[in-house]
Amino acid sequence: MFARLLLPIVLVIHPSPQNPVASDQHCPVVVTSSRWFKDRQSAEKVVVPARGPELPMIEPIGREQRADGTAPVRDPNAEKPEARSASLDRIAEESGQSRLVNGFTYEVKFKNLDTRQAQTIFWEYQFTETAAPENTSRRRFVCGVKIKSDKDKLVQIFSTLGPGTVINVTDLAKGSGKQFAESVVIDRIEFDDGSVWRRKDWDFEKKKAGETKRGAWSGACRSF
Repeated sequence: MFARLLLPIVLVIHPSPQNPVASDQHCPVVVTSSRWFKDRQSAEKVVVPARGPELPMIEPIGREQRADGTAPVRDPNAEKPEARSASLDRIAEESGQSRLVNGFTYEVKFKNLDTRQAQTIFWEYQFTETAAPENTSRRRFVCGVKIKSDKDKLVQIFSTLGPGTVINVTDLAKGSGKQFAESVVIDRIEFDDGSVWRRKDWDFEKKKAGETKRGAWSGACRSF
């Protein structure tokens, strides 16, 4: 009598992740145009930085004290009613105007080649010295874009941060693409269905400062 040995067949099922991450080099969103330029805009339009050093506290100088510690000489005409009225009008006019600051505008146009709607894009504007590629400066941003399939969107970011400490802005203007190379790199794309595309050599875990929640970046940008 021959004994029959029945071997059970074990079927192992690996559940697929709810938010799959694709990391191939085929980016579903492309950059069709980009540029940067010096600009001057209201302080309210400056992009919010991820983290930065706190500004030093400056003790204000009193109204009755000069920078050198001596008392100012009063203008006898300043106390006249017409002079005081003109001064009050000037103060009211200045208070109604936004404070302008010098900075840089980074402009990029994205086009969505995917069937899904792109919700959030992590990207960076890179400046690389052609003679020394190790000298690379980056300006990183994350934007809520909501780009539908086969549509494009122009994103403009105003920042007080220039191309970088390594790259000289004057040299960039003179280089005309010869001394320095400019490029826009997309690091991560979050879609409306919860799926994510990520650049292969980009580590999201090291960029926790730029982590977002779905829908948290509706029409807004910040640096990370």
